Amino acid sequence: MKIVKVVTVPVSAGFFADDQAAIRAGAEHDGFGYAGEPVTPGFAAIRQPGEALSVLLLLEDGSVAHGDCASVQYDGAGGRDPLFRAAAARRDVDEHVAPMLVGAELDSFRELAGRVDACPTPSGRLHTAVRYGVTQAVLDAVAFGRGLTMAEVVRDEYATGVDLAPVPMFAQTGDERYASAEKMVLKRVDVLPHGLVNNVETRLGRRGELLEDYLRWLVARIAELGPGSGYTPRLHFDTYGTIGLAFGGDVDAVAAYLTRLGEIAAPYELVIEHPVDAGGRDPQIETYVRLRAALRRTGSPVKIAVDEWCNTLEDIAMFVERGAADVIHVKTPDLGGVNNTIEALLLVRASGLFAYCGGTCNETDRSAQVSAHLAMACGAGQVLAKPGMGVDEGLMIVGNEMARVAAIAAARRSGEMVEP
Repeated sequence: MKIVKVVTVPVSAGFFADDQAAIRAGAEHDGFGYAGEPVTPGFAAIRQPGEALSVLLLLEDGSVAHGDCASVQYDGAGGRDPLFRAAAARRDVDEHVAPMLVGAELDSFRELAGRVDACPTPSGRLHTAVRYGVTQAVLDAVAFGRGLTMAEVVRDEYATGVDLAPVPMFAQTGDERYASAEKMVLKRVDVLPHGLVNNVETRLGRRGELLEDYLRWLVARIAELGPGSGYTPRLHFDTYGTIGLAFGGDVDAVAAYLTRLGEIAAPYELVIEHPVDAGGRDPQIETYVRLRAALRRTGSPVKIAVDEWCNTLEDIAMFVERGAADVIHVKTPDLGGVNNTIEALLLVRASGLFAYCGGTCNETDRSAQVSAHLAMACGAGQVLAKPGMGVDEGLMIVGNEMARVAAIAAARRSGEMVEP
């Protein structure tokens, strides 16, 4: 099977692109947007509509494979590529990627995805979002050629040795921290609520008191809405480095605060993502090594998840080697080609740490579906329900895709479907 044509079309992303630096610095809401001037280069406003580019591969049997180039909500933050623009991505795909793909044999996803991910341009590597979307389409094309699901292709090419079954889903509330969390509890979401703790004054509190109050409320609502059901979700908050800001970067003070949060969260397991932003990869690793050691001294079971400054496969390998986090957020758009996501998830799982197949609210339905296949094939510990901030939509898209893949895999195992 060969690729005969590459077609691109701008499409909608699932949320907005936000200037994280401006928000952390205290930008105030103006309705749904933010007042004030952006800080991060490339932004015309602090909040602006997300963009995406769909890449369609026309195959010689008439079938069409596709993937979506999409980037994270916080482009340009934490060492990431700059703000993604669909028009620029379209030019790059047409000029640099399409000539490589047209006529290519779909013998090996791993080989072809590696070529796409390394594709050179006069200005350097392709934007991570471009590599992300094109390799999604390549994976879909190889799956078409073999008559398999994308998850089966990954399982087979990488010899992951897993049974294809749904993995726990993690949902995020966005700004609607109360109503959206209640939706999650009513739907028995495995991991919740994210909480969007992205501002000290309005979300965390100068001494962390606002997050403490919200956590108390959440624990109470889980008990009220799900009594006697045996429902024990994992609680996972993303704090965007605000805890470090509130406590002046004092690692022991941060550890004491996290220990207190863990006590409030009991009996539920608590994960805190990005409690401190150290400003770079190496200092981030050193800070998290010290923070984990401080938590061990307090006897706290609170787990640390890494996000910012852990954007590439190389970054992830360094965090894993140093044991600088309990949970590694493999943020799919940040890694470029989905071949890197696969390698990262398998590396984290093999290390004994917790592999979180994540991403962002600013992706698309297609990238979310592909992520579901990757999470299942690699035996991830959890997968993000995405895109968007409405809760229900992400749970539906990712959950339904995993259910379909699991049903196909079960039918093959039972002999109801013959392997191609």
